[in-house]
Amino acid sequence: MHQTILIVDFGSQYTQLIARRVRELNVYCEIHPFHKLPEIIGNVKGVILSGSPASARDKEAPVIDLSLIRSKVPVLGVCYGAQLMAQKDGGEVIASKHREYGRANITEYNKDDLLFKNIPNDSQVWMSHADTITKVGRHFKITASTKDVKVAGYKIDGESTYGIQFHPEVSHTTDGKLLLKNFLVDICGCAQDWTPAAFADETIASLKKQLTDDKVVLGLSGGVDSSVAALLLHKAIGKNLYCIFVDNGLLRKNEFEIVLESYKHMGLNVKGIDAKQKFYNALRDIIDPEKKRKAIGKTFIDVFDEAAHEIKDVKWLAQGTIYPDIIESVSVKGPSVTIKSHHNVGGLPAYMKLKVVEPLNTLFKDEVRRVGDELGLDYNILHRHPFPGPGLGIRIISDITPAKVSLLQEVDDIFISSLKKDNLYDKVWQAAAILTPVQSVGVMGDERTYENVVVLRAVTSVDGMTADWARLPYDFLAHVSSDIINRVKGVNRVVYDISSKPPATIEWE
Repeated sequence: MHQTILIVDFGSQYTQLIARRVRELNVYCEIHPFHKLPEIIGNVKGVILSGSPASARDKEAPVIDLSLIRSKVPVLGVCYGAQLMAQKDGGEVIASKHREYGRANITEYNKDDLLFKNIPNDSQVWMSHADTITKVGRHFKITASTKDVKVAGYKIDGESTYGIQFHPEVSHTTDGKLLLKNFLVDICGCAQDWTPAAFADETIASLKKQLTDDKVVLGLSGGVDSSVAALLLHKAIGKNLYCIFVDNGLLRKNEFEIVLESYKHMGLNVKGIDAKQKFYNALRDIIDPEKKRKAIGKTFIDVFDEAAHEIKDVKWLAQGTIYPDIIESVSVKGPSVTIKSHHNVGGLPAYMKLKVVEPLNTLFKDEVRRVGDELGLDYNILHRHPFPGPGLGIRIISDITPAKVSLLQEVDDIFISSLKKDNLYDKVWQAAAILTPVQSVGVMGDERTYENVVVLRAVTSVDGMTADWARLPYDFLAHVSSDIINRVKGVNRVVYDISSKPPATIEWE
Protein backbone atom coordinates (compact mmCIF):
# COMPACT_ATOMS: atom_id res chain seq x y z
CA MET A 1 0.00 0.00 0.00
CA HIS A 2 1.51 3.32 -1.09
CA GLN A 3 1.61 6.41 1.07
CA THR A 4 -1.43 8.47 0.17
CA ILE A 5 -2.22 12.17 -0.02
CA LEU A 6 -5.94 12.93 0.23
CA ILE A 7 -7.20 15.79 -1.95
CA VAL A 8 -10.53 17.14 -0.72
CA ASP A 9 -12.48 18.49 -3.69
CA PHE A 10 -14.67 21.53 -3.07
CA GLY A 11 -15.56 21.80 -6.77
CA SER A 12 -12.55 23.64 -8.18
CA GLN A 13 -11.76 23.44 -11.89
CA TYR A 14 -8.13 22.88 -10.84
CA THR A 15 -8.61 19.90 -8.49
CA GLN A 16 -7.52 17.29 -11.04
CA LEU A 17 -4.53 19.44 -11.87
CA ILE A 18 -3.44 19.37 -8.20
CA ALA A 19 -3.61 15.57 -8.32
CA ARG A 20 -1.62 15.43 -11.54
CA ARG A 21 1.14 17.59 -10.05
CA VAL A 22 1.28 15.40 -6.94
CA ARG A 23 1.52 12.27 -9.11
CA GLU A 24 4.27 13.90 -11.20
CA LEU A 25 6.25 14.10 -7.97
CA ASN A 26 5.87 10.31 -7.66
CA VAL A 27 3.46 10.52 -4.75
CA TYR A 28 0.16 8.65 -4.82
CA CYS A 29 -2.96 10.72 -4.17
CA GLU A 30 -6.71 10.35 -4.33
CA ILE A 31 -9.43 12.93 -4.94
CA HIS A 32 -12.63 12.70 -2.91
CA PRO A 33 -15.59 15.13 -2.85
CA PHE A 34 -15.89 17.05 0.43
CA HIS A 35 -19.25 15.38 1.15
CA LYS A 36 -17.97 11.83 0.55
CA LEU A 37 -14.75 11.61 2.52
CA PRO A 38 -13.36 8.06 2.68
CA GLU A 39 -12.41 5.90 5.64
CA ILE A 40 -8.73 6.24 4.66
CA ILE A 41 -8.75 9.77 6.11
CA GLY A 42 -7.02 8.47 9.22
CA ASN A 43 -4.30 6.65 7.24
CA VAL A 44 -3.10 9.37 4.88
CA LYS A 45 0.24 11.19 4.96
CA GLY A 46 -1.33 14.58 4.33
CA VAL A 47 -4.40 16.43 3.10
CA ILE A 48 -4.78 19.12 0.43
CA LEU A 49 -7.95 21.22 0.50
CA SER A 50 -8.83 22.39 -3.01
CA GLY A 51 -10.16 25.69 -4.27
CA SER A 52 -13.85 26.20 -5.04
CA PRO A 53 -16.18 28.40 -7.09
CA ALA A 54 -18.09 28.93 -3.82
CA SER A 55 -17.36 31.60 -1.21
CA ALA A 56 -16.43 30.68 2.35
CA ARG A 57 -18.81 33.48 3.37
CA ASP A 58 -21.87 31.75 1.89
CA LYS A 59 -24.32 30.02 4.23
CA GLU A 60 -24.37 27.03 1.87
CA ALA A 61 -20.58 26.96 1.41
CA PRO A 62 -19.09 23.46 1.22
CA VAL A 63 -17.43 22.53 4.52
CA ILE A 64 -15.82 19.56 6.26
CA ASP A 65 -15.12 18.83 9.90
CA LEU A 66 -11.60 20.26 10.11
CA SER A 67 -11.03 18.57 13.48
CA LEU A 68 -10.73 15.28 11.58
CA ILE A 69 -7.48 16.39 9.97
CA ARG A 70 -5.92 19.38 11.74
CA SER A 71 -3.18 18.43 14.21
CA LYS A 72 -3.46 14.82 13.02
CA VAL A 73 -1.79 15.09 9.57
CA PRO A 74 -0.20 17.93 7.61
CA VAL A 75 -2.76 20.07 5.78
CA LEU A 76 -2.38 22.46 2.85
CA GLY A 77 -5.33 24.69 2.03
CA VAL A 78 -5.30 26.11 -1.50
CA CYS A 79 -7.32 29.29 -2.13
CA TYR A 80 -10.83 28.37 -0.87
CA GLY A 81 -9.28 25.72 1.38
CA ALA A 82 -7.07 28.38 2.98
CA GLN A 83 -9.98 30.81 3.33
CA LEU A 84 -12.20 28.15 4.92
CA MET A 85 -9.62 27.28 7.58
CA ALA A 86 -8.91 30.93 8.32
CA GLN A 87 -12.58 31.83 8.69
CA LYS A 88 -13.34 28.83 10.91
CA ASP A 89 -10.56 29.83 13.32
CA GLY A 90 -11.21 33.48 14.07
CA GLY A 91 -10.05 35.00 10.81
CA GLU A 92 -11.90 37.25 8.41
CA VAL A 93 -12.68 36.63 4.75
CA ILE A 94 -14.25 39.44 2.75
CA ALA A 95 -15.16 40.02 -0.88
CA SER A 96 -12.21 41.47 -2.77
CA LYS A 97 -12.58 45.06 -3.95
CA HIS A 98 -11.78 43.70 -7.38
CA ARG A 99 -11.40 40.11 -8.46
CA GLU A 100 -7.81 38.98 -7.97
CA TYR A 101 -7.10 36.95 -11.06
CA GLY A 102 -3.78 36.51 -12.82
CA ARG A 103 -0.08 36.78 -12.14
CA ALA A 104 1.35 38.23 -8.95
CA ASN A 105 4.73 38.10 -7.22
CA ILE A 106 5.62 37.18 -3.66
CA THR A 107 7.18 40.31 -2.20
CA GLU A 108 7.70 38.98 1.33
CA TYR A 109 7.89 35.49 2.76
CA ASN A 110 9.28 33.62 5.73
CA LYS A 111 12.48 31.99 4.54
CA ASP A 112 12.46 29.64 7.55
CA ASP A 113 9.05 28.25 6.65
CA LEU A 114 9.33 24.70 5.25
CA LEU A 115 6.61 25.31 2.67
CA PHE A 116 8.66 28.13 1.09
CA LYS A 117 12.02 26.36 1.31
CA ASN A 118 14.24 27.37 -1.65
CA ILE A 119 11.49 29.53 -3.19
CA PRO A 120 13.29 32.57 -4.68
CA ASN A 121 12.47 36.20 -3.93
CA ASP A 122 9.82 37.75 -6.17
CA SER A 123 8.55 34.31 -7.25
CA GLN A 124 5.58 34.53 -9.62
CA VAL A 125 2.27 33.01 -8.46
CA TRP A 126 -1.20 32.70 -9.99
CA MET A 127 -4.17 34.23 -8.19
CA SER A 128 -7.77 33.25 -8.92
CA HIS A 129 -10.15 34.32 -6.18
CA ALA A 130 -12.99 36.74 -5.51
CA ASP A 131 -12.52 36.68 -1.71
CA THR A 132 -9.53 37.72 0.39
CA ILE A 133 -8.32 36.78 3.86
CA THR A 134 -7.92 40.12 5.65
CA LYS A 135 -7.40 38.88 9.19
CA VAL A 136 -6.13 35.60 10.67
CA GLY A 137 -6.56 34.00 14.09
CA ARG A 138 -4.04 34.55 16.87
CA HIS A 139 -2.39 31.17 16.29
CA PHE A 140 -1.78 31.96 12.62
CA LYS A 141 1.50 33.32 11.28
CA ILE A 142 1.55 35.10 7.92
CA THR A 143 4.28 33.44 5.85
CA ALA A 144 3.92 35.15 2.46
CA SER A 145 2.54 38.35 0.94
CA THR A 146 2.17 39.94 -2.48
CA LYS A 147 1.76 43.61 -3.34
CA ASP A 148 -2.04 43.37 -3.15
CA VAL A 149 -2.58 40.37 -0.87
CA LYS A 150 -1.18 40.59 2.65
CA VAL A 151 -2.13 37.01 3.58
CA ALA A 152 -0.86 35.12 0.54
CA GLY A 153 0.30 32.33 2.83
CA TYR A 154 0.06 31.32 6.48
CA LYS A 155 1.01 28.60 8.96
CA ILE A 156 -0.83 27.67 12.17
CA ASP A 157 1.39 27.53 15.28
CA GLY A 158 1.90 24.07 16.73
CA GLU A 159 0.52 22.34 13.63
CA SER A 160 1.76 21.35 10.19
CA THR A 161 -1.20 23.26 8.77
CA TYR A 162 -0.66 25.71 5.92
CA GLY A 163 -2.78 27.93 3.72
CA ILE A 164 -2.00 29.75 0.47
CA GLN A 165 -4.29 32.04 -1.54
CA PHE A 166 -2.61 31.27 -4.87
CA HIS A 167 -2.62 28.14 -7.04
CA PRO A 168 0.67 26.18 -7.00
CA GLU A 169 -0.66 23.57 -9.42
CA VAL A 170 -0.90 25.84 -12.50
CA SER A 171 2.10 26.46 -14.73
CA HIS A 172 1.86 30.24 -14.21
CA THR A 173 3.05 29.72 -10.61
CA THR A 174 6.67 29.30 -11.59
CA ASP A 175 7.82 27.58 -8.38
CA GLY A 176 4.55 25.80 -7.67
CA LYS A 177 5.98 22.33 -8.18
CA LEU A 178 8.79 23.07 -5.73
CA LEU A 179 6.28 24.32 -3.16
CA LEU A 180 4.22 21.15 -3.54
CA LYS A 181 7.36 19.05 -3.22
CA ASN A 182 8.22 20.90 0.00
CA PHE A 183 4.79 20.01 1.36
CA LEU A 184 4.83 16.40 0.21
CA VAL A 185 8.42 15.48 1.05
CA ASP A 186 9.65 17.81 3.80
CA ILE A 187 6.35 18.32 5.65
CA CYS A 188 4.41 15.09 4.98
CA GLY A 189 7.46 12.83 4.68
CA CYS A 190 6.33 11.10 1.47
CA ALA A 191 8.84 8.69 -0.08
CA GLN A 192 8.17 9.53 -3.77
CA ASP A 193 7.90 5.85 -4.70
CA TRP A 194 4.82 6.03 -6.95
CA THR A 195 6.50 5.12 -10.28
CA PRO A 196 5.33 3.37 -13.48
CA ALA A 197 7.52 0.34 -12.69
CA ALA A 198 6.18 0.09 -9.15
CA PHE A 199 2.60 0.45 -10.39
CA ALA A 200 3.07 -2.28 -13.01
CA ASP A 201 4.66 -4.75 -10.56
CA GLU A 202 2.08 -4.13 -7.85
CA THR A 203 -0.88 -4.24 -10.25
CA ILE A 204 0.24 -7.50 -11.84
CA ALA A 205 0.68 -9.06 -8.39
CA SER A 206 -2.72 -7.76 -7.30
CA LEU A 207 -4.43 -9.07 -10.47
CA LYS A 208 -2.91 -12.53 -9.95
CA LYS A 209 -4.30 -12.60 -6.44
CA GLN A 210 -7.71 -11.21 -7.44
CA LEU A 211 -8.31 -13.31 -10.56
CA THR A 212 -6.44 -16.55 -9.70
CA ASP A 213 -7.40 -19.02 -12.47
CA ASP A 214 -10.53 -17.18 -13.63
CA LYS A 215 -11.09 -16.32 -17.27
CA VAL A 216 -11.30 -12.64 -18.23
CA VAL A 217 -12.70 -11.07 -21.39
CA LEU A 218 -11.59 -7.64 -22.59
CA GLY A 219 -12.84 -5.47 -25.43
CA LEU A 220 -9.86 -3.94 -27.21
CA SER A 221 -10.24 -0.64 -29.06
CA GLY A 222 -6.78 -0.16 -30.50
CA GLY A 223 -6.21 2.73 -28.09
CA VAL A 224 -3.74 3.20 -25.26
CA ASP A 225 -6.04 2.50 -22.31
CA SER A 226 -7.42 -0.87 -23.35
CA SER A 227 -4.02 -1.95 -24.71
CA VAL A 228 -2.18 -1.19 -21.46
CA ALA A 229 -4.95 -2.91 -19.50
CA ALA A 230 -4.53 -5.94 -21.77
CA LEU A 231 -0.77 -6.09 -21.23
CA LEU A 232 -1.12 -5.91 -17.44
CA LEU A 233 -3.73 -8.67 -17.47
CA HIS A 234 -1.72 -10.77 -19.92
CA LYS A 235 1.32 -10.62 -17.63
CA ALA A 236 -0.89 -11.57 -14.67
CA ILE A 237 -3.05 -14.39 -16.07
CA GLY A 238 -1.60 -15.24 -19.52
CA LYS A 239 -3.85 -17.45 -21.67
CA ASN A 240 -6.85 -16.86 -19.40
CA LEU A 241 -7.23 -13.40 -20.94
CA TYR A 242 -9.50 -13.38 -24.00
CA CYS A 243 -9.47 -10.18 -26.05
CA ILE A 244 -12.16 -9.17 -28.52
CA PHE A 245 -11.61 -6.45 -31.14
CA VAL A 246 -14.82 -5.42 -32.89
CA ASP A 247 -14.89 -3.76 -36.29
CA ASN A 248 -17.89 -1.47 -35.91
CA GLY A 249 -17.49 -0.05 -39.41
CA LEU A 250 -16.52 3.30 -37.89
CA LEU A 251 -12.77 2.77 -37.54
CA ARG A 252 -10.06 4.55 -39.50
CA LYS A 253 -9.00 3.26 -42.91
CA ASN A 254 -7.47 -0.26 -42.64
CA GLU A 255 -7.36 0.13 -38.84
CA PHE A 256 -8.99 -3.23 -38.10
CA GLU A 257 -6.30 -5.19 -39.93
CA ILE A 258 -3.38 -3.02 -38.76
CA VAL A 259 -4.32 -3.11 -35.07
CA LEU A 260 -5.06 -6.85 -35.10
CA GLU A 261 -1.59 -7.46 -36.49
CA SER A 262 -0.03 -5.25 -33.78
CA TYR A 263 -1.79 -7.20 -31.03
CA LYS A 264 -0.62 -10.55 -32.39
CA HIS A 265 2.99 -9.33 -32.20
CA MET A 266 2.37 -8.53 -28.52
CA GLY A 267 1.43 -12.14 -27.84
CA LEU A 268 -2.19 -11.36 -26.96
CA ASN A 269 -5.02 -13.82 -27.57
CA VAL A 270 -7.24 -11.64 -29.78
CA LYS A 271 -10.36 -12.45 -31.76
CA GLY A 272 -11.40 -9.97 -34.45
CA ILE A 273 -15.11 -9.65 -35.26
CA ASP A 274 -16.44 -7.98 -38.40
CA ALA A 275 -19.74 -6.45 -37.26
CA LYS A 276 -19.90 -3.50 -39.64
CA GLN A 277 -23.33 -4.26 -41.04
CA LYS A 278 -24.91 -4.68 -37.59
CA PHE A 279 -23.74 -1.20 -36.61
CA TYR A 280 -24.86 0.37 -39.89
CA ASN A 281 -28.29 -1.20 -39.44
CA ALA A 282 -28.53 0.09 -35.86
CA LEU A 283 -27.53 3.60 -36.97
CA ARG A 284 -29.82 3.87 -39.97
CA ASP A 285 -31.49 7.32 -40.16
CA ILE A 286 -30.25 8.40 -36.69
CA ILE A 287 -29.07 12.03 -36.63
CA ASP A 288 -29.06 12.98 -32.93
CA PRO A 289 -25.48 12.50 -31.56
CA GLU A 290 -26.54 11.13 -28.17
CA LYS A 291 -28.84 8.60 -29.86
CA LYS A 292 -25.92 7.62 -32.10
CA ARG A 293 -23.72 6.99 -29.05
CA LYS A 294 -26.42 4.91 -27.39
CA ALA A 295 -27.06 2.88 -30.56
CA ILE A 296 -23.34 2.23 -30.99
CA GLY A 297 -22.96 1.33 -27.32
CA LYS A 298 -25.92 -1.05 -27.31
CA THR A 299 -24.81 -2.77 -30.50
CA PHE A 300 -21.28 -3.15 -29.16
CA ILE A 301 -22.59 -4.79 -25.99
CA ASP A 302 -24.77 -7.16 -28.03
CA VAL A 303 -21.86 -8.14 -30.30
CA PHE A 304 -19.44 -8.36 -27.41
CA ASP A 305 -21.84 -10.42 -25.28
CA GLU A 306 -22.39 -12.89 -28.10
CA ALA A 307 -18.63 -13.32 -28.53
CA ALA A 308 -18.04 -13.58 -24.76
CA HIS A 309 -20.62 -16.38 -24.51
CA GLU A 310 -18.50 -18.44 -26.88
CA ILE A 311 -15.83 -18.52 -24.16
CA LYS A 312 -16.71 -21.13 -21.55
CA ASP A 313 -16.84 -20.14 -17.89
CA VAL A 314 -15.70 -16.52 -18.30
CA LYS A 315 -16.22 -14.65 -15.02
CA TRP A 316 -14.72 -11.19 -15.47
CA LEU A 317 -15.04 -8.26 -17.84
CA ALA A 318 -11.94 -6.06 -17.97
CA GLN A 319 -12.27 -2.38 -18.88
CA GLY A 320 -9.76 0.36 -19.61
CA THR A 321 -11.49 2.87 -17.31
CA ILE A 322 -9.05 5.55 -16.11
CA TYR A 323 -9.09 7.81 -13.07
CA PRO A 324 -10.71 10.94 -14.63
CA ASP A 325 -13.70 8.77 -15.65
CA ILE A 326 -14.13 7.73 -12.01
CA ILE A 327 -13.63 11.22 -10.60
CA GLU A 328 -16.12 12.82 -12.97
CA SER A 329 -18.78 10.22 -12.18
CA VAL A 330 -18.64 11.06 -8.44
CA SER A 331 -17.75 14.75 -8.67
CA VAL A 332 -18.90 17.45 -6.25
CA LYS A 333 -21.48 18.63 -8.75
CA GLY A 334 -22.41 15.10 -9.76
CA PRO A 335 -23.41 13.91 -13.24
CA SER A 336 -26.25 16.44 -13.35
CA VAL A 337 -25.65 17.56 -16.92
CA THR A 338 -24.88 15.07 -19.66
CA ILE A 339 -22.52 16.65 -22.18
CA LYS A 340 -22.04 13.23 -23.75
CA SER A 341 -22.36 9.74 -22.38
CA HIS A 342 -19.18 7.88 -21.47
CA HIS A 343 -18.60 4.36 -22.74
CA ASN A 344 -16.76 3.05 -19.66
CA VAL A 345 -18.69 4.38 -16.66
CA GLY A 346 -22.25 3.48 -15.90
CA GLY A 347 -22.35 -0.25 -15.43
CA LEU A 348 -23.24 -3.28 -17.51
CA PRO A 349 -26.54 -4.78 -18.52
CA ALA A 350 -27.65 -7.21 -15.81
CA TYR A 351 -27.84 -10.10 -18.27
CA MET A 352 -24.07 -10.09 -18.82
CA LYS A 353 -23.54 -11.31 -15.23
CA LEU A 354 -19.81 -10.56 -15.21
CA LYS A 355 -17.69 -9.05 -12.48
CA VAL A 356 -15.70 -6.00 -13.57
CA VAL A 357 -11.94 -5.53 -13.23
CA GLU A 358 -10.40 -2.13 -14.03
CA PRO A 359 -6.59 -2.23 -13.68
CA LEU A 360 -6.13 1.44 -14.72
CA ASN A 361 -8.80 3.12 -12.61
CA THR A 362 -6.25 4.94 -10.44
CA LEU A 363 -4.26 6.42 -13.36
CA PHE A 364 -4.43 9.63 -15.36
CA LYS A 365 -3.95 9.41 -19.14
CA ASP A 366 -0.31 10.47 -19.09
CA GLU A 367 0.39 7.89 -16.37
CA VAL A 368 -1.22 5.18 -18.53
CA ARG A 369 1.23 6.05 -21.31
CA ARG A 370 4.19 5.88 -18.91
CA VAL A 371 3.07 2.47 -17.66
CA GLY A 372 2.61 1.32 -21.26
CA ASP A 373 6.13 2.44 -22.06
CA GLU A 374 7.40 0.52 -19.02
CA LEU A 375 5.61 -2.61 -20.31
CA GLY A 376 7.04 -2.24 -23.82
CA LEU A 377 3.79 -1.39 -25.61
CA ASP A 378 4.16 -0.92 -29.37
CA TYR A 379 5.15 2.71 -30.08
CA ASN A 380 2.39 3.29 -32.62
CA ILE A 381 -0.29 2.28 -30.13
CA LEU A 382 1.37 4.00 -27.18
CA HIS A 383 1.53 7.35 -28.97
CA ARG A 384 -1.70 7.02 -30.92
CA HIS A 385 -4.00 10.00 -30.65
CA PRO A 386 -7.13 9.46 -28.54
CA PHE A 387 -9.93 8.08 -30.69
CA PRO A 388 -13.55 8.17 -29.49
CA GLY A 389 -15.36 4.95 -28.67
CA PRO A 390 -18.09 5.69 -31.26
CA GLY A 391 -15.33 6.32 -33.81
CA LEU A 392 -16.20 8.11 -37.03
CA GLY A 393 -19.85 7.82 -36.05
CA ILE A 394 -19.58 11.10 -34.16
CA ARG A 395 -17.43 12.70 -36.84
CA ILE A 396 -20.12 12.32 -39.46
CA ILE A 397 -22.67 15.02 -38.78
CA SER A 398 -26.17 13.82 -39.71
CA ASP A 399 -27.02 10.21 -40.58
CA ILE A 400 -24.41 7.51 -41.16
CA THR A 401 -24.08 5.45 -44.32
CA PRO A 402 -21.28 3.17 -45.56
CA ALA A 403 -20.60 5.65 -48.38
CA LYS A 404 -20.12 8.53 -45.93
CA VAL A 405 -17.85 6.40 -43.74
CA SER A 406 -15.73 5.45 -46.75
CA LEU A 407 -15.42 9.10 -47.83
CA LEU A 408 -14.42 10.24 -44.34
CA GLN A 409 -11.91 7.40 -43.97
CA GLU A 410 -10.11 8.64 -47.08
CA VAL A 411 -10.08 12.25 -45.85
CA ASP A 412 -8.91 11.19 -42.39
CA ASP A 413 -6.18 8.96 -43.83
CA ILE A 414 -4.74 11.82 -45.90
CA PHE A 415 -4.80 14.17 -42.88
CA ILE A 416 -3.25 11.74 -40.37
CA SER A 417 -0.63 10.33 -42.76
CA SER A 418 0.38 13.88 -43.73
CA LEU A 419 0.80 14.84 -40.07
CA LYS A 420 3.11 11.85 -39.61
CA LYS A 421 5.03 12.51 -42.81
CA ASP A 422 5.66 16.16 -41.85
CA ASN A 423 6.63 15.23 -38.24
CA LEU A 424 3.61 17.05 -36.82
CA TYR A 425 1.67 14.06 -35.46
CA ASP A 426 3.43 13.98 -32.07
CA LYS A 427 3.12 17.76 -31.73
CA VAL A 428 -0.67 17.66 -31.50
CA TRP A 429 -2.75 15.81 -28.92
CA GLN A 430 -5.56 14.80 -31.22
CA ALA A 431 -6.45 15.30 -34.88
CA ALA A 432 -9.70 14.54 -36.64
CA ALA A 433 -11.58 15.02 -39.87
CA ILE A 434 -15.30 15.79 -39.74
CA LEU A 435 -17.80 15.30 -42.53
CA THR A 436 -20.44 18.03 -42.41
CA PRO A 437 -23.96 17.83 -43.88
CA VAL A 438 -23.15 21.00 -45.80
CA GLN A 439 -22.52 21.07 -49.53
CA SER A 440 -20.95 23.96 -51.35
CA VAL A 441 -20.54 25.20 -54.90
CA GLY A 442 -17.16 24.68 -56.47
CA VAL A 443 -15.42 24.56 -59.83
CA MET A 444 -13.34 21.56 -60.91
CA GLY A 445 -11.96 21.79 -64.41
CA ASP A 446 -14.61 23.59 -66.40
CA GLU A 447 -17.48 22.08 -64.46
CA ARG A 448 -19.56 23.43 -61.60
CA THR A 449 -19.65 21.09 -58.57
CA TYR A 450 -21.92 20.91 -55.56
CA GLU A 451 -20.14 18.65 -53.11
CA ASN A 452 -19.27 18.04 -49.45
CA VAL A 453 -17.50 20.33 -47.00
CA VAL A 454 -15.07 18.61 -44.61
CA VAL A 455 -13.52 20.08 -41.49
CA LEU A 456 -10.02 19.38 -40.21
CA ARG A 457 -9.43 19.72 -36.47
CA ALA A 458 -6.20 19.43 -34.49
CA VAL A 459 -5.72 20.40 -30.85
CA THR A 460 -2.96 20.64 -28.28
CA SER A 461 -3.71 19.43 -24.77
CA VAL A 462 -2.36 17.48 -21.81
CA ASP A 463 -5.36 15.36 -20.90
CA GLY A 464 -8.27 16.57 -23.04
CA MET A 465 -9.99 18.42 -20.20
CA THR A 466 -9.00 21.68 -21.85
CA ALA A 467 -7.54 22.09 -25.33
CA ASP A 468 -6.32 24.76 -27.71
CA TRP A 469 -6.46 24.57 -31.48
CA ALA A 470 -3.12 23.59 -33.00
CA ARG A 471 -1.32 26.27 -35.03
CA LEU A 472 -0.44 24.00 -37.93
CA PRO A 473 1.71 25.62 -40.65
CA TYR A 474 -0.24 27.27 -43.47
CA ASP A 475 1.80 25.44 -46.11
CA PHE A 476 0.91 22.12 -44.50
CA LEU A 477 -2.79 22.94 -44.41
CA ALA A 478 -2.62 24.10 -48.00
CA HIS A 479 -1.15 20.87 -49.37
CA VAL A 480 -3.43 18.68 -47.22
CA SER A 481 -6.46 20.59 -48.47
CA SER A 482 -5.28 20.23 -52.05
CA ASP A 483 -4.62 16.48 -51.62
CA ILE A 484 -8.08 15.89 -50.12
CA ILE A 485 -9.94 17.79 -52.83
CA ASN A 486 -7.92 16.17 -55.63
CA ARG A 487 -8.00 12.61 -54.29
CA VAL A 488 -11.35 12.23 -52.52
CA LYS A 489 -14.30 12.23 -54.85
CA GLY A 490 -17.23 14.10 -53.35
CA VAL A 491 -15.26 16.81 -51.48
CA ASN A 492 -14.71 20.27 -52.92
CA ARG A 493 -14.07 22.37 -49.81
CA VAL A 494 -11.84 21.95 -46.72
CA VAL A 495 -12.00 24.19 -43.64
CA TYR A 496 -9.92 24.24 -40.44
CA ASP A 497 -11.51 24.45 -36.98
CA ILE A 498 -9.89 27.12 -34.74
CA SER A 499 -12.11 26.67 -31.67
CA SER A 500 -10.65 25.91 -28.24
CA LYS A 501 -12.09 23.84 -25.39
CA PRO A 502 -13.88 25.44 -23.65
CA PRO A 503 -16.18 26.69 -25.10
CA ALA A 504 -16.12 24.07 -27.88
CA THR A 505 -15.57 20.36 -27.24
CA ILE A 506 -12.80 18.53 -29.10
CA GLU A 507 -15.24 16.31 -30.99
CA TRP A 508 -18.11 17.90 -32.90
CA GLU A 509 -20.68 15.49 -31.47
